[in-house]
Amino acid sequence: MRFTKMHGAGNDYVYIDARSQVRDWPALSVAMSDRHKGVGADGIILALLSEDADMRMRMFNADGSESEMCGNGIRCLVGFALSRGIVPADNPVVVVETKAGQRRVTPRWNDGRIVWASVEMGEPVFEASRIPVNAPGLDIVMDYPLQVDGHTFEISCVSMGNPHAVAFIDTPVNDVRLHELGPMVENHPMFPERVNFEIANVIDGGRLRVRVWERGSGLTEACGTGACAIGVIGRRKSLTGDKIHVALPGGDLVVEWPGDGGVTLEGPVIEVFEGEWPE
Repeated sequence: MRFTKMHGAGNDYVYIDARSQVRDWPALSVAMSDRHKGVGADGIILALLSEDADMRMRMFNADGSESEMCGNGIRCLVGFALSRGIVPADNPVVVVETKAGQRRVTPRWNDGRIVWASVEMGEPVFEASRIPVNAPGLDIVMDYPLQVDGHTFEISCVSMGNPHAVAFIDTPVNDVRLHELGPMVENHPMFPERVNFEIANVIDGGRLRVRVWERGSGLTEACGTGACAIGVIGRRKSLTGDKIHVALPGGDLVVEWPGDGGVTLEGPVIEVFEGEWPE
């Protein structure tokens, strides 16, 4: 089975043309994502046929669970599909069907390769029941004091097609034991479908420094939907402007949200290598 490894700001996935394949995708994602015995990735992403869009995306995390959406992953998927003829290379905009709905991706070419892309990520959802968040008496969860292992994070929750809990903190994000506290937040009873957890420092009104614990994958170099969630919460709390640069361990992403309507995410598309997985 042929595959391609790609990453967007360090958020790496294995990409597979799955249009004519039937496999145990969760088990394959666990095996291929293993960084010692497999390819090494945050998960696998499949290119599939769609009846209503140019293509369909399925995404499986490193633990085999399936997620609704991935902002970094969808950019690279479009680059993968255009370069391999899954979608015609002259498409100026590629419409991708995801479990979170259709998303429009605009690629940027350089010397015959896609190096950057912007994604129309849809509108953020703040209603607790739709994220979902177990928060009796609260329609919207903003600055909620969540306690884990003796620490209190004032979290604000939003869905970008998948659930996020965002905490703006004064402590430098690199000083937080996110590898220990992240799993506790992800699996907290407050989140019936688990949650992605982001911590952020405000550098200035146009720039944030961020780390992410990603649901199903753990510590990641970047998270596209997470960057959007942070940008939306920062804008809603008047900590940032409409357009921000999100500095993550793997690189920068650009998020724009004017306070209503849809969110736009921009970032790199990088192909690492191709390979063949034994049957």
